[in-house]
Amino acid sequence: MKKTSTRLADGRELLYYDRRDDTVRDAADKRPLPTVSTASEIRPDRLLGDSVIVASHRQDRTYHPPPDECPLCPSRDGRHTEIPADDYDVVVFENRFPSLTGDAGRCEVVCFTSDHDASFADLTEGQAALVLDAWTDRSAELAQHPGVEQVFCFENRGREIGVTLGHPHGQIYAYPFATPRTAAMFRSLAAHRERTGGRNLFDDVVDGELADGRRIVLAGDHWTAFVPYAAHWPYEVHLYPNRRVPDLPALDDAARTEFPQLYLELLRRFDRIFGEGEPPTPYISAWHQAPLSAQDRGDFALHLELFTIRRTSGKLKFLAGSESGMNVFINDVPPEAAAERLREVASK
Repeated sequence: MKKTSTRLADGRELLYYDRRDDTVRDAADKRPLPTVSTASEIRPDRLLGDSVIVASHRQDRTYHPPPDECPLCPSRDGRHTEIPADDYDVVVFENRFPSLTGDAGRCEVVCFTSDHDASFADLTEGQAALVLDAWTDRSAELAQHPGVEQVFCFENRGREIGVTLGHPHGQIYAYPFATPRTAAMFRSLAAHRERTGGRNLFDDVVDGELADGRRIVLAGDHWTAFVPYAAHWPYEVHLYPNRRVPDLPALDDAARTEFPQLYLELLRRFDRIFGEGEPPTPYISAWHQAPLSAQDRGDFALHLELFTIRRTSGKLKFLAGSESGMNVFINDVPPEAAAERLREVASK
């Protein structure tokens, strides 16, 4: 992998990640961009003990442009985009409309490929491995930024999820705090350790799924994918490295090598869940990494959670009264049935 850093016309950082070491990246951003002006604010909720990000400037972000005006495609034929080069492998750049700014964190966009009409599932294993390298590099570098407490790499795919740009891409949020979801995991981790005389909750969850077997979707030499026992979403898969590590930079070479094969297979199965002729399955894919200053961060297990809000053909799972009002999920698809379906649609 070769990494090249440059700046866009308004001063934002852009990074090229290339598979070839001899690739030269010297194209300049020729757009007359004004300096980025943002108004991001983090407000604590005194009742719930979490935080809300207020970012009014995001109301003006680009919204479903036609393909020939996509800002994530390469700059070609006199049309200048966010990526000055006329082609690329993987690109990461500071978001022009960030939710987090300055001392309050950082938001980045990750473009998986220059092919506007592709999806992550269309990538080769080599391309997917380069995306993993980019996630890892950004996780390590953002961890060094003052004030950053947790790095979150994720992908939203599909209009139903709320995606405003169709080009295959994800994002990285560098939070100045540990997220509420992660804090809840640490509370469960501590309680389990106390209750079991020192056992690790993540290890016991994975071992329990392997012993049960009914919810296992894929099992490689270095990764295990399963539908969790108490899945919140109609089709939800958790992917764990078999050797517990707290974050992406801690993965060993064997796990890095196997990851693209298993992850691409999971994504391709997601697109086949609802049968032929169905539109691509909307999903969220989210990496859970340990907060940087957590005292027991070595007990945390890096894992990826992949889920869709589509519950059946043509129908979505909406977060209504119980879910949105009280955070109590109701799942219409039994996890065992979801796992069975994901095994049925395996690649031939």
